[in-house]
Order: sequence, then C-alpha cells, then structure tokens
Amino acid sequence: MLRESNIGRAIIKSALRDLEEVSEVDVAIVGAGPSGLTASYYLAKHGFKVVVFERRFSFGGGIGPGGNMLPRIVFQEEALPILSEFGVRYEPSEYGVYTVDPSVLIAKLASKAIDAGARIFLGVHVDDVIYRSDPPRITGILWIWTPIQMSGMHVDPLYTEAKAVVDATGHDAEIISVASRKIPELGITLAGEKSAYSEESEKLVVKHAGRVAPGLYVTGIAACAVYGLPRMGPIFGGMLMSGKRVAEIIAEDLRGEKVALPAEGK
Repeated sequence: MLRESNIGRAIIKSALRDLEEVSEVDVAIVGAGPSGLTASYYLAKHGFKVVVFERRFSFGGGIGPGGNMLPRIVFQEEALPILSEFGVRYEPSEYGVYTVDPSVLIAKLASKAIDAGARIFLGVHVDDVIYRSDPPRITGILWIWTPIQMSGMHVDPLYTEAKAVVDATGHDAEIISVASRKIPELGITLAGEKSAYSEESEKLVVKHAGRVAPGLYVTGIAACAVYGLPRMGPIFGGMLMSGKRVAEIIAEDLRGEKVALPAEGK
C-alpha cells in the first residue's frame, strides 16, 4: 500500500542521513557553477570527501543563459581536453573558438561530479564561515536553506566542518567577502572586479585560482573580485581550467605532496 506517511518517512530518514554525512568533509565548495563543479569532480575522483552547496535549485551558475540568452557558450582550444574528459560535445567556429550547448555542459559537469562521488545540495545559502585563531584559518561554513534567507527571517544555521572551503560563488566572491569583513586577522583585501578584457581574464582566473588564506580557496570568476582581475563574457574555458587548478592545489595542500590531475586517458 502506498501510504503518504511512508513517503514522508522515506524522505526524512534518508535526507537526515545525508545531511549528517556532510557535517564534516574534506572540501566544502560554495557554488555549483562551472568552476565549482569542475573542482568537485577532480577532488572527488581522487578520493576526497566533497560537498557542493548551491543556493539555487539548479546547477550551472552562469552557464544556463548562454550568451545574452542565446543558447551557446564559447571555449578556447586550451580547454578542450577538459571538455573531452567530461564528454561534452563542441563545435569549431570560423572565429578560432569552439561553441557548446549550455544545457549539455551543465548536465555533463553535474553528472560527472556526482558519479565521481561529490555530494551536491541545492537550495542552500552559506551564511558565514567557521574559523580558528591560532593560527588564523578557516575550518568550515555555516548554512541555512535559501528560502529562509530569502524570507529575511533569522534562523540559526547548521555547520559543516571542512579542511578546505572553496569560494566558487562568482562575481561577488561572497564567502571570501564574509571572511575578509569578519576576520581581519586573515589579512584578506578584495580588490574588486575590473571591466571586461576576455583574453587577459581567461588566463588570470586560472593563474589566481588557489589559496586566499589558510583553509580558504577561490576559483572561477570569484578570483576577479579578490584580485582585481578583468571579467570575461560567455567564454568558459578559464572557468573549467580554474576549477581543475584549485583542485590540484587543494589536493597538494591536504596530502602534503604534489598531485597531478591529468585528463582521463593520459
């Protein structure tokens, strides 16, 4: 018999078990956009316990709208090995770049990350960070459900402890902004994002992906706000390469040894 009470019991029992399991992880990534999902895949693939918190009820971040609502985004040649690893189809263009269907990229990034073992929770707003003072370092995050945050009600959050916290929140670098404002002893200063210069930004977001403070990392376009880098438009190669780069750095930091994360089959 299909009883409504059993439907509720099944949801509650399994959901609470899942939430308990992410009370303590190796890596907590905030933002299920292109760089966050890429980082989660590579970290989970190499044996780390990874959770991704996304405030929306869907994956993808800025991928979905394509280029000003046109259903294509662009990649440069350097990013093609990562696209191939994720099984993403791309088409060459006469302009020296490659185009991708945004929905395909979202689906492939999320699917590969989940299959590798990353946990993704949707509708979660990360409200604050956990820190320790001797020495100053970030040790986790505080979170509430997004509808609670949107309602403006005060509800005490729950905790997720993590050895590494990754800000993959995009333009505003929300997690690093909180840490900078509330924990001055970390010595973080946000330079603010500059206007568009795609060629430079695509290189610089990869170069600057990494540790901002002990236990706190940045990837993707959030790096623009932290380091004063120019923004880009609907080109996403730097986002994927940045996610892979921050995964390499975190793996090295947590394991105390250099860890290469090659493309599949190489």
